[in-house]
Amino acid sequence: MEIGFIGLGIMGQGMVRNLLRAGHSVTVWNRTARPLPEDLGTARVASSVADAVADKPLVMICVTGPEAQQACLQGAEGAFANARAGALIADATTTDPAVSLDLAQAASARGLRYLDTPVFGSRNEAWEGRLDFVCGGARADYDALTPILESLAATTHYLGGNSKGASAKLIGNLLVAAQMASLGEALALARRAGLDPEALMGYLDVTDFSSALIRGVGRDTLADDYAPNFYLKHMLKDARLIGRFARDSGVPVPLSALIAEQYQGAVNRGLGDLNASALHKIAFEMSGLG
Repeated sequence: MEIGFIGLGIMGQGMVRNLLRAGHSVTVWNRTARPLPEDLGTARVASSVADAVADKPLVMICVTGPEAQQACLQGAEGAFANARAGALIADATTTDPAVSLDLAQAASARGLRYLDTPVFGSRNEAWEGRLDFVCGGARADYDALTPILESLAATTHYLGGNSKGASAKLIGNLLVAAQMASLGEALALARRAGLDPEALMGYLDVTDFSSALIRGVGRDTLADDYAPNFYLKHMLKDARLIGRFARDSGVPVPLSALIAEQYQGAVNRGLGDLNASALHKIAFEMSGLG
């Protein structure tokens, strides 16, 4: 299939790689020009959003948040104004559900179909085609997109109408942020107690409260490895989106609000371009562990 793809960050590059490997013809565009990795060498680089989406039956987008999302989709130069009638827009951006609903309505007014399709996973999952998609929009559009997602996804999930995928994504990220923060506190306490790292992770691997995040991030943190798979500054952005979504929904999220402030402090300390787990550096410093 001819696919236009907007956004070549950590997640977008992995998705484009697997679309190409599945035999699709992909035209890419990124707001900041950057050289393509070797595995993306057969993608065509567009000169603009309009060039990327022209005559494509499917347009996929994965950018950093609502501001970038609206800049790429709306306006005279955006995807909505330049995509062919009837095209499907699959939007993997983590965003405010209210924004997602507005975009769906704007797409419909242009004769386009719109799905919110945000993903769970980070660099490795994107590169290896093991992402988890949560999708909102017309069921028929989700069913049409599912075969395309097979090369990108470990799982796909239909949550309901437009904005339901975006809502599900923020709910999941609330749990991710909370677990990341609590893991940092637990590792700080373990270090202060003098526990052997391998022995500690050996039991954290197998308990009923373990998770892929604890198993993977725990070892990376104890090895002082904060190479970015998901930028800390993007976790702050998501934490702010969770707070807005919760306020709009009338749901108190006091722990999430506290965690958002911790991420703000970490960004203020210059940790934004490290992995989201660099929040643990703050927990260690507060514990006198360096």
